Amino acid sequence: MKMLFKLLAISMLMFSVGVSAGNYSVGQKNKKFTKDKLVIKVGDKVSFVNNDPFFHNVFSLSPSKTFDLGSYPKGEHREVEFDTAGQVDVECAIHPHMRMTIIVK
Repeated sequence: MKMLFKLLAISMLMFSVGVSAGNYSVGQKNKKFTKDKLVIKVGDKVSFVNNDPFFHNVFSLSPSKTFDLGSYPKGEHREVEFDTAGQVDVECAIHPHMRMTIIVK
């Protein structure tokens, strides 16, 4: 009986590790996002890394995820956790032509 509980505990641990949230990185380089589109799952996090020598401001007004990461300089990053399924249109407030889409499943 103890062996059965041990096997059950090990399999539960393996399952929980296998379904943990993902972490993704999107750069900002040459006044562009390094990805046009990113497909992730609910609970995943995306880090936006500024690789340009000037400030960027990443934000979204999408109904499934609204956020504003504020302005930040080269070498810094900001992270967002996506907790609702849907399409998230991401922009830079400083460079309006910078746009990308995140699909949260």
